[in-house]
Amino acid sequence: MTSYNEQDLDTLARTIFGEARGELRHPNGGMKSLYAVAHVVKNRTKHTQYSSCVHEVCQQAWQFSCWNVKDPNRDILLKATFSDTVFQQCYLAATTVLFGDIEDCTKGATHYHSMAIDAPYWAIGHNPTTIIGHHLFYKL
Repeated sequence: MTSYNEQDLDTLARTIFGEARGELRHPNGGMKSLYAVAHVVKNRTKHTQYSSCVHEVCQQAWQFSCWNVKDPNRDILLKATFSDTVFQQCYLAATTVLFGDIEDCTKGATHYHSMAIDAPYWAIGHNPTTIIGHHLFYKL
């Protein structure tokens, strides 16, 4: 069994907050969207091209845009506290995926992107495993 520490949990919760907090209001999103981002991170830890540490996967350069230095979400996610009910839900999602027994709603996805943007180069020629909220998920 993989072990996780507080840094993994906190960084994953902040990644979910930065990447998907707006999905809570989407009819096909909600908590499932938060779980989906967490599953993508967890799925990456199982592949040799990524770190086996959750916090390192989340903060790997250019992987999750919310951690990019110039991304406006970065300051927001770094300042999030438990007084924010949405951050609480993100923390719950991180805990549930890392420590709970919840099915992977992404079907093994290691990547995703918003439907609001053109498909990134890595998505060209690949079919999504699922669509959750405003995101397309891919198993690459």
